[in-house]
Amino acid sequence: MGAIFLAGYDAADYGTKVGGDYDGLYPGVPDETAAAVRKIAELAMEHAPAGVLEFGIGTGRLAFGVDQRGIRVVGIDGSEEMIEQLRSKPDNGTVETVVGDYRDTTLGERFGVVVLAFNGIMDPRGIRAQLDIFTNAARHLIPTGYFIVESWVMNDAQRRGDWSIVPRFVGNEHVELQLSRYDLATNGIDRTLVHLLPDGIKFLTVADVYTSPEALDVMAEVSGFDRVSRHATWGGAPFTATSANHITVYQLRTN
Repeated sequence: MGAIFLAGYDAADYGTKVGGDYDGLYPGVPDETAAAVRKIAELAMEHAPAGVLEFGIGTGRLAFGVDQRGIRVVGIDGSEEMIEQLRSKPDNGTVETVVGDYRDTTLGERFGVVVLAFNGIMDPRGIRAQLDIFTNAARHLIPTGYFIVESWVMNDAQRRGDWSIVPRFVGNEHVELQLSRYDLATNGIDRTLVHLLPDGIKFLTVADVYTSPEALDVMAEVSGFDRVSRHATWGGAPFTATSANHITVYQLRTN
């Protein structure tokens, strides 16, 4: 599996693959999106008017909701295609965007909250890049600012290394199946995302490097963060041994 040793890695690759289909393929769950916006805005207001920086802003699903609450939002994304989709929307508000790799792109200013949602922490370049992301988040936060990470959690069956099939989204006219296989030796994950739609089937293949919640806690510790909370959903459901996702809030230490 070549997930870790990526020659010529291109931060724009995912956006190029998905292109203008992203919002159709990933419409999101309205209640969960609303809960995410509420949580981000709540934490941002503790440090008003410092604002929010979103790593991997994509087409703006979270950013627009936060912006509409009167909170400044800046986003970094490696894909010009994704940024173009964001800018083309009539409700893009005052959201600011920068094209770049959020592993190391620096803006020269600090925010109250940095957000990395939708499994973005599972950078295919591996643990060094994932640590760099924590460092870059710290670089962009004011003292006691928050870094929010959303990601999925592998279960015991998936850790065995066999192919697993999980329904990620089920709607009336859209079903997404995730086929994934984990390599214990490298922490790499091969994933094929199969979208069943009225007009046909669409495939997207991606490679990630898995990082568990406990591994993220170690990265946070060495990067100057303390963990504040961890929940299974943006709405605050308890995180348990059977949770398939987590939303973790880290706070930058002052010393």
